[in-house]
This record gives sequence, structure tokens and C-alpha cells, in this order.
Amino acid sequence: MEFEHTSVLLEETIECLQIKPDGIYMDGTLGGGGHSGRIAAALGSGGRLIGIDQDEAAMEAAGKRLEPYQDRVTLIRDNYCNARQALGQIGVQKVDGILLDLGVSSFQLDNSERGFSYRYDTALDMRMDQRQSLTARDIINEYTETELYRVIRDYGEEQFAKNIARHIVRARTDKAIETTGELNEIIKAAIPAKMRAVGGHPSKRTFQAIRIECNRELEVLRDSLDELIDMLNPGGRICVITFHSLEDRIVKTAFRKNENPCTCPPDFPVCVCGQASKGRVVTRKPILPTEEEILTNKRAKSAKLRVFCRI
Repeated sequence: MEFEHTSVLLEETIECLQIKPDGIYMDGTLGGGGHSGRIAAALGSGGRLIGIDQDEAAMEAAGKRLEPYQDRVTLIRDNYCNARQALGQIGVQKVDGILLDLGVSSFQLDNSERGFSYRYDTALDMRMDQRQSLTARDIINEYTETELYRVIRDYGEEQFAKNIARHIVRARTDKAIETTGELNEIIKAAIPAKMRAVGGHPSKRTFQAIRIECNRELEVLRDSLDELIDMLNPGGRICVITFHSLEDRIVKTAFRKNENPCTCPPDFPVCVCGQASKGRVVTRKPILPTEEEILTNKRAKSAKLRVFCRI
């Protein structure tokens, strides 16, 4: 299967990165290399692009796409949460720009064997890095009802989380839940018929929640942003594209905290905590895709781009 992925907010992201021809840039979620291709094309012979992704198929696809720029591109198979260590191993301590395009790619959703989508009946997998042992099947069959409820409620923002968790636990007492199709039927039975008729596919939120849990997506994002900002040179920018409110909230909070880290009470006349600002939030409101982009790529609909500039 070809790795096809339409890069969301492509022009806006390239503009916000303010690429210098001799700069060093990191794409922490390389995917098919759409954003990276544009970054590499804007670099001169003295510039460098480092692409990181944990998905083997993404690495192969991006390698082909970036072949014309191989003299200035380094690809690393890893999770962006290990960026400092990974870049340190190739002698890079600081960069001039970082991009994170979060969530699941079109290729991962459309590849039926990966188990990310509720549209195909296949084995429950959902691993972005297939070297890891934990799969969606493990979560569905081994988590307690309370743990499943927490995951589906918190990561899927699903109002019927408690009932879905109860139905999952009840169903697996007969036999292990092995496929996305089986999980779909269980979720469908747990949601009232009149509610299934509105708001899109009934499994959408639960599948999102299980995928986020399986890949520790929010935990990785929350734990990485401060360190990524520290890796920026003065004037360097980090651009983060999110696809749901949980991710966006984490990015918004982290950027604000790095802009104004002062912990002094509001009534203190001067700051005494010694926490200095690391930069400024470029996007007071997130940059959203145009109506034209949404028409040509429906997966862009929920995308938001936030940008932070290091001082």
C-alpha cells in the first residue's frame, strides 16, 4: 500500500516556521514527508532537516519523497519524546524550528491491517510503532472496567463511556474480543439507537480513545513540549498541529506557561520566583484550515495550528 497523506495546513506551517536556508529543522512526526519535503526544498546546502517517526512505513515513504534532498536530510526512527537524545547522538544540540503534526495519518487509517479504523473489520492493533508490545487488543481485553471507563471518558470524551466499558467487560467473559468489527458491535449495542443516528459513527470516540491510550499520545505530548522548546535557538519556532481538543489544550497550556512561567501571587509588585520567560506565543488564536482546504481534505476540518517563538 502506498503511503498517502495530504499534509494539513501546509502553507501556513511553512510560513510560520520562517525557514532560514542554513538553519537546522526537525520534523518530529515525519509521516509521509509532506511538510518535510517543503522544509527541505527551502533549505540551502548549509541547511539540515532531521525527520523523526516511529512508524516504519512512514520512514520508508518519507525516505523516497525526500531522496532529492538526501544531502541535507537525516531520518531517525524514534518517538519525538526522545528527540534531545536522538539529535545529540548525531551531534545536534539546538535547532531553528520544530514541527509536530499530531494524531493518526491518512495512511494509518486507510491501511486496514493496522486496526486504526472502525471502517474495516481487522485485528485490534492500533500501534504506531509496531515494535512495542501493547496493542489495542490488550487494552480491550485486559483493562478493568474502571480503567476502560477512564480511557473512553477522558480520551474519547464519550458520554456513554460507562456503558461502553460495561458492555466490553461483559462481552469478553464469553470470549476474547479480537477484531475491530467485534468491538464496533459492542459499542453499537451500548449506545441508545436515537443517539447513534446523530454525531457520526458511534465508534469514533471510543476508537480514538483506545488509540491514544495504546500510543501514550497525550502523555508523550505533555511530557515533551517544554524540552522541545528548550532545544530551540533564539528566534526558533515550534509549530504544532492538533486534531482534537485534548491535544490542543495541552499545547495551548504549555505555550502559555513557557511565555509566562511566573508563579508569584498576582498581588506581588515584582517577580521573586525567578522564572524567566522562554519566548512568546505567536498564535493568540490557533490558525485554522481554510474552507477550500476542508473541501479538498475532510480530515483537515478539526486541525488547529499553534506557534511558539523562542527568545
